[in-house]
Amino acid sequence: MIHNKINVFNVETLHGQFQSFDGGPAIAEVIKFVKLYQLYSSAANELFTKLENLDSEFQVMHDYNPIHAIDSRMKTPQSLLDKLNRKKIKVTAANVQAKIYDVAGLRVITNYLNDIYTIRDLLVNESDIELIKEKDYLKNPKSSGYRSLHLVLAIPVFQSTGLKKVPVEIQIRTIGMDMWASLEHKLRYKNSDDSITKYAQKLEDYANQLLAIEQGMQVIQQNL
Repeated sequence: MIHNKINVFNVETLHGQFQSFDGGPAIAEVIKFVKLYQLYSSAANELFTKLENLDSEFQVMHDYNPIHAIDSRMKTPQSLLDKLNRKKIKVTAANVQAKIYDVAGLRVITNYLNDIYTIRDLLVNESDIELIKEKDYLKNPKSSGYRSLHLVLAIPVFQSTGLKKVPVEIQIRTIGMDMWASLEHKLRYKNSDDSITKYAQKLEDYANQLLAIEQGMQVIQQNL
């Protein structure tokens, strides 16, 4: 669950961060960003609760939990500003709403491969959820070996000003895929691209080996 730590009382701090981009937006625009963060945080919390409820229902109905773990995160203001700058997008709250889909995000770790699409279908078939984007890195893994299912879902959020649909990015992958992605990210973070390139084939091979293990575990689970 995300607990929003950005509020109107740290507008001055945020304004200082924003000053280095496009000359910096006015205080009034920074306040819009604060309100936007609260809205996106609420959307992520709504989706988090839906997933917990779905997992609990599976436990009751099937004596089985498809979800191993759920992590949630909000993109930091600095990270958001960096992304806007890279994409040459003017720093406004309206532009973030129109062009940036990963301000709020969840990572869902499943127990087995089939659980990934089970979770995907359950979410997409919810009457109040809208699928905005989908990237399937399971069927089409990245050249590095990275596998995951990425969705952007529009989640309804009830506020004092009315109902709003808010995008939340969700990444769904297995325990093995998450382990590989986490370790690969740490290796890339601590080393230059040149030094990691010579191990690219090994990393891809390890990703494929993990997939083979998980496919085998899936077969055992289905046969039990």
